[in-house]
Amino acid sequence: MAIASPSLLSLNSHISTASSLHRSPHRARPFSRRKSWLLVRARNKKTNFLSVIEAKTSTDDVSEEDIVIVGAGIAGLATAVSLQRLGVRSLVLEQAESLRTGGTSLTLFKNGWRVLDAIGVGSDLRSQFLEIQGMVVKSDDGRELRSFTFKDEDESQEVRAVERKILLETLAIKLPSAAVQFSSGLARMERRENGKILLELVDGTRLLAKIVIGCDGIRSPVAKWMGFSEPRYVGHCAFRGLGFYANGQPFEPRVNYVYGRGLRAGYVPVSPTKVYWFICFNSPSPGPKTIDPSVLKKQAKELVKNWPSELLNLIDLTPNETISKTPLVDRWLWPAISPPPSTGTTVLVGDAWHPMTPNLGQGACCALEDAVVLARKLANAINSGPTSVEDAMKSYGIERWPRVFPLTVRANLVGSLLQWENPVVCSVRNNVVIPKLVRLGPILEHTNFECEPSLKRQTSEVPKQQ
Repeated sequence: MAIASPSLLSLNSHISTASSLHRSPHRARPFSRRKSWLLVRARNKKTNFLSVIEAKTSTDDVSEEDIVIVGAGIAGLATAVSLQRLGVRSLVLEQAESLRTGGTSLTLFKNGWRVLDAIGVGSDLRSQFLEIQGMVVKSDDGRELRSFTFKDEDESQEVRAVERKILLETLAIKLPSAAVQFSSGLARMERRENGKILLELVDGTRLLAKIVIGCDGIRSPVAKWMGFSEPRYVGHCAFRGLGFYANGQPFEPRVNYVYGRGLRAGYVPVSPTKVYWFICFNSPSPGPKTIDPSVLKKQAKELVKNWPSELLNLIDLTPNETISKTPLVDRWLWPAISPPPSTGTTVLVGDAWHPMTPNLGQGACCALEDAVVLARKLANAINSGPTSVEDAMKSYGIERWPRVFPLTVRANLVGSLLQWENPVVCSVRNNVVIPKLVRLGPILEHTNFECEPSLKRQTSEVPKQQ
C-alpha cells in the first residue's frame, strides 16, 4: 500500500490461500459460550507435539484468556508471532471470516526486513519478491528528472514490494492453527475492578483478558475506547492496483514515479509477473465509497489519460479484485494532548495507534517495529506481576513515540508538498529541486533500525491478577 516519493520512497506464491488454510483439518475452533481453547506447545525428548487445553470458565459464562490481540492484520499477526517466539501465548481475534488478504502491495525497507528476519519469516518472503535496485522520477510528459541506485546511497539498504496477502499468510502459518479466531468482531470493552478487560464480541461471546493488544487498524475500536480521536483525512485519495503480466512483466527492478500538478503516480515490480501501481490525487473530501472495479479503473485512467502509455497499459492489466480507492488519513500524536498508547494492561500497536500516510513507505515497517519492541518488553515483564506488565507497556510508549510521531508528521508534509497544484511551484520542483537538490541517503536515514533475533523461550503464563 505504500505510496513513496523520490524524496522518501514508495514504494505475491507457494503458501496456500487463506481459504485453504482455514479449511485444513486443524482449522481453528469457533468459540462456544462455555469454553475457549488455548494451544500449548509441548516438547518431549523425541518430538514436538501440540495439545489443546480447555481454559477454565467462570460461572457467569465468561471465557478467560491471558493475552488477547484484537485484529489479524500485519500488526496483530507480527505481534502474535513475536510473542510466541519469546514463549508467550496469545489469542488473536479477527472480525472477518478469514485472513483479509485483499489489497495490493506494500513497501518494506531494511527496517522492516530486519524485523521479519528477527521473527523468522524474512527468508520465506525474500524468495518470492524482487529486490528493488533503485528509482527513477519523471514528469507527466515522460521526461526523466532524476534516477537513484539504493546501494550507492546505502550499501545495507534493502527494498522490496511485498504482496499483503502473502505477508499475512506467511505470518499466520507460523502460529498454531487455533491461535487466530475468526468471525470474532469486537462489540464492547469494559474494565473490571481487578484490572482485567471484559471483551464482548458481536455474537455475544464474552472473554476476560489480562492483557489486550489493539492491532485493529486505523478505525480501531480499541483506540476509540482508550480515548483516541478518529484519524484525519489529509486531502488526498489514492487508487491502487496490482497489474498481472501472464508472460512476464517488462520493467526493470526499480520504482518509477511520475509527477504532475496535484496528481502523482508510481509503479514498481513486485515479482516476475506482478507490478504494483498507485495514483494519488487531490480531493476536498473522500467522496462516495465506490467498490465497482470497472468504475474505479475508468476513474483512475481518466486522471492520467495523457500520461505515459505504460501506466495506462498497467491499469488495463490489473485484475478487478486488486483495484481499490481509499482516502489517505493520519493521526498526529501531540505530546501532552494525545492519549498514551497504553492504559492499564491495554495497549495499541501499528495503525491503531499511529496511522500515517504512505508517503515514506513506513506504515507497515513501523507496525513491525512496534510488534517486536512490545513483545520483548512484555516477555521480560510477564513473570513479575501486573504492575511490571503495565510498566513494560509504558516503556514501550516512551520508546516508540519519538520514532513514530516524527515519521507521521514527515510523511504528511512530504505528501502535501508533492501534491502541489501551483504551476510555478511544480516547475521549480521538476527543474531545480529534484534534479539538483534531492539527496537520497539522508532521506532514507529513517529506515535505520536495530533488531536482534527473537529467540524461543519456554512458554510463560501471565501472572494472576487479584
